[in-house]
Amino acid sequence: MAEDYNGPWWRFPPLVNAMASGILAGMGYLSAHSGLIGHESEIAFYLLAMLSGGYYWVREGLEELVREQAISIDMLMLAAAIGSALLGLWDEAAALVFLYSAAEGTEEYTYAHTRTAIRALLDLAPREACLLRNGQEVTVPAASLRAGDRFLVRPGEALPTDGVIRAGNSSLDESMVTGESVPVDKGPGVAVFAASINRHGALEVEATSSFADNSLSRIIHLVEEAQERKGKAQQWIERFGRRYTPAVLAISVLMLAVPWLFNLPLDNWARRAVLFLVAAAPCALVMSMPVAMAAGIGSAGRRGILIKGGAHLEHLGMVKVVAFDKTGTLTHGKPVVTEVMPLKGDVPQLIGIAAGLERYSEHPLARAIVAEALEKGITPAAVTAFESLSGAGAWGEVLGEVWHIGSPMLFASLDMDLTPIRETLDDWENQGKTVVLVGGRNELLGLIALRDQMRRGAREAVKGLHAQGMRVVMLTGDNARVANAVATAIGIDEVHAELKPAEKVEAVRDLERRYGHALMVGDGINDAPALAAATCGIAMGVAGSDAAIEAADVALMAEDLSKVGDALRLGRRVRQVSMQNITFSVAVLAVMIPLALSGMLSIAFTVLVHEASELLAVMNGLRVARKS
Repeated sequence: MAEDYNGPWWRFPPLVNAMASGILAGMGYLSAHSGLIGHESEIAFYLLAMLSGGYYWVREGLEELVREQAISIDMLMLAAAIGSALLGLWDEAAALVFLYSAAEGTEEYTYAHTRTAIRALLDLAPREACLLRNGQEVTVPAASLRAGDRFLVRPGEALPTDGVIRAGNSSLDESMVTGESVPVDKGPGVAVFAASINRHGALEVEATSSFADNSLSRIIHLVEEAQERKGKAQQWIERFGRRYTPAVLAISVLMLAVPWLFNLPLDNWARRAVLFLVAAAPCALVMSMPVAMAAGIGSAGRRGILIKGGAHLEHLGMVKVVAFDKTGTLTHGKPVVTEVMPLKGDVPQLIGIAAGLERYSEHPLARAIVAEALEKGITPAAVTAFESLSGAGAWGEVLGEVWHIGSPMLFASLDMDLTPIRETLDDWENQGKTVVLVGGRNELLGLIALRDQMRRGAREAVKGLHAQGMRVVMLTGDNARVANAVATAIGIDEVHAELKPAEKVEAVRDLERRYGHALMVGDGINDAPALAAATCGIAMGVAGSDAAIEAADVALMAEDLSKVGDALRLGRRVRQVSMQNITFSVAVLAVMIPLALSGMLSIAFTVLVHEASELLAVMNGLRVARKS
């Protein structure tokens, strides 16, 4: 029931019954003590209060007893209520049922609200879409959209499902999907996500998924699945509860044998047994972690951080060192031309020949050179007799003349004298740039420098990790000179370059041996072995990518490095709050059990302290949902 409820608290059935229980018990007590009703009528009021208040939790306890053959805390409370009634303490029995039902109802409502708050994201996507059918605009339910349908999104409207822009340009607010607060400019051929808000121009979008299977729905599904997965500490507490609770019931039964064995007053020991049942029930301890975990995972999901289970949230709280992949993680993985130096002729000639030679290559550097030509309005040269030189570059004929393009090593192998440009080569490479040379048979035409651009906020993100006491390391397959240049610019502590995938795994294990628990941040696919080897792995910028989400323990929907720090802070916060709850719960048990055994407490007071401690643990657990 708790998982399906989204209404106000005063209509939540367990709380309605709890309030009815309190009203009935209060009416019976006041009426009897005012002389309006007799003792039998007072008991009737208490009995009705107990039936009303105990309906839900007694039913759950009995179902668990039958289905799982497990004695739950509900059974301890039921035994305590029945014991109080048999002792003639009907008012205390009714108070126990009322307070316990109010606490359980509040806990269930709070837990349900925490678990289902993420579903409110679905309301951000419109329920209707403007479908384009045979050139006409037709308003249809968003749920009817299928992959391949084209729909129109006007300024100010939200997208009903995922798609690709086919016509129009605009700025989109994707914060509800990716957690990225800055609107993103997008145009034809670019992917867009459900619930993103179109800020400016009208867009014609082709759906790539149905409403039920869009990115927003996947986020909700992943978060709900994650809230079911428990960490080791939570599993241990639950195992402890399954053994501890029957032991409490057994001890209370044995206490009833004390008067028979030692000829002591039965009422006194029976009352102590009831007090012990209530005082020793581990409600707060059992609830110390689930609410904090569910609140943390739900809160992270709303920020565009998908944590795939309580175990991974626990691990985030233990991390001491953070390892980043470089290409595609700290940088965009898309190099751009930064410098052009003609040695003969001019820039258009150099770029035109270079773009002609690279026109049909799929290499990122080649695409960057062609993009530079298009941006500057330079027509790529017509190339004939083209041949790619694997791992080195390419050659081709332009107007009957042979031209080469490639690395300095290629031209050195062609016996080209690079001495005149050696200083420039070293300078550019020390800046982390890749240098491409263009030349004929006997002379160089010029140099082109390219560099992968660092992600916005990378330096600030690393600085934030340092502020949290983290050591930050780069693990990359790129050459050491480029890697060190990027690391220096960003402020990274340690660099391991020219690593193969298997070597990245060993590097992660070495970091764990030296510093403790390690977090690996990568693209989620190419870095999958290292992500799996680390204590916890984060795939970033994976909105719409099922493969990337599956590859890691945590997935960042946006390409925002600051989310790594957010995830680590959340993990530590959940860990701290959980430890606070466990310590507090154990302290309450340590104080209340001896007092209950001594017989110094009343049943009503014991129940009040017990339920108050449970609610405090729940409220404290909910604090992790606040942004930190």
